[in-house]
Amino acid sequence: MPPAPVFDTSFDPETGRAVAVGDGIVRVTAPNRSAYTFTGTNSFLLGHQRLALVDPGPDDPRHRSALLDAIGGRGVAAILLTHTHRDHSAGARRLADDLGAPLWFGGPHRLSQPLRRFERNRLRRSSDWDLMPDQTLLDGERIVAGDVEVTVHATPGHCANHLAFGMGDTLLSGDHVMGWNSTLVAVPDGSMADYLASLDKVIALPYRSYLPAHGGEIADGPGHAAALKAHREGRNRQVLAAVAAGARSVRRIVDAIYPSQPLPVRLAARMTIAAHVEYLADRGELRTTRTLFGLKVSPA
Repeated sequence: MPPAPVFDTSFDPETGRAVAVGDGIVRVTAPNRSAYTFTGTNSFLLGHQRLALVDPGPDDPRHRSALLDAIGGRGVAAILLTHTHRDHSAGARRLADDLGAPLWFGGPHRLSQPLRRFERNRLRRSSDWDLMPDQTLLDGERIVAGDVEVTVHATPGHCANHLAFGMGDTLLSGDHVMGWNSTLVAVPDGSMADYLASLDKVIALPYRSYLPAHGGEIADGPGHAAALKAHREGRNRQVLAAVAAGARSVRRIVDAIYPSQPLPVRLAARMTIAAHVEYLADRGELRTTRTLFGLKVSPA
């Protein structure tokens, strides 16, 4: 069994500075630090003389200025998005217009599953529903982005249109695999089944290091992804144990698993634990009933 994931929170983002992180890869971190974005959203410039911009981040004039300084007048062939949560995409349309560059990503924002009766999409306001791609990128597609070739990998789970981008032996993993924390999976925006399947997918890909959209480089990307999968499987077991011990709601399951965590952690945990519960119910390992007052859980 893989070891537990080791989360590195020592990353220095050098916010607003252009930092070379690989051959033809420059990182510029946005000033949108938060409990959910860690030190801020990482934007990446790919290429040398002609560039591609990955994840322009928030619509923040300071970040836009930092990106334009890093671009330094070079041509930008396209703006790529790993996904359409607003901390990655809110600045995309303005920069696309300023740079005369098309937007390429995995299609409009969409739910991973239909909204069910009494269900709320807690990430509705965090998603860029109206942003449309100039070109929809497809799984396995090889694209010339600037003066480098990039391979597109569909990695749904965190949300339905999430993509990762492979370049050389490096995977730009977006929010799918991060080194500072495990990924938020909040149904119906995300899907735990899709997330686990996408972990299996990236583990099998030929990329060694991962560059996530929050936090620093992951030197052994596949090893860390395998540890994250084991972590999620362990969480499934904890959910089942909590229900077997009498927990009958997501809130009570969170109380059992996270008895002393601060409120922001517990709020995020409720979203991800709900995704675990629905995953286990779909597998027949739990029973759920959705009511006006929330999800009721019982043993299978």
